Amino acid sequence: MADKPNVVIDPATLPVHEGSDYPAPFDQPVAARQRRALGDAAGLNQFGVNLLHLPPGCASSQRHWHHREEELVYVLEGELVLVTDAGEQVLTPGVAAGFPAGNGDGHHLINRGDTTAVCLEVGSRVADDETDYSDIDMRVAVVDGRQRFVRKNGTPY
Repeated sequence: MADKPNVVIDPATLPVHEGSDYPAPFDQPVAARQRRALGDAAGLNQFGVNLLHLPPGCASSQRHWHHREEELVYVLEGELVLVTDAGEQVLTPGVAAGFPAGNGDGHHLINRGDTTAVCLEVGSRVADDETDYSDIDMRVAVVDGRQRFVRKNGTPY
């Protein structure tokens, strides 16, 4: 196996991915979300890392949980509210939160402050992962070998 080179990344040089590919109207709470894919830029295949900027009033995602992927967030700047089945918890710089695969407890982050919050998102890359969204009629299911947004009854968006 050939050695892969180490990669040094300047996040400011990476493209910004704004919003999400959620179907309407579920895309609105995350419309101002900005991600830079650090893991992709480094050529990582086993896990992904995003530098996430959430302006005031913006959510990181719809509240969700993964069947096979694990996630971790680490707050760098600002203040974020973590919402789970247990309620709400404020996350400040230097605090991390982890989400094991398959636990059924949906989560997301909301910036309720007045400045942009910044965090790292780290997650395993599982091609056949499925995702359930706790508060809305949506899930990600593998259909014809690809992940697709569907309603909870399986009909596509």
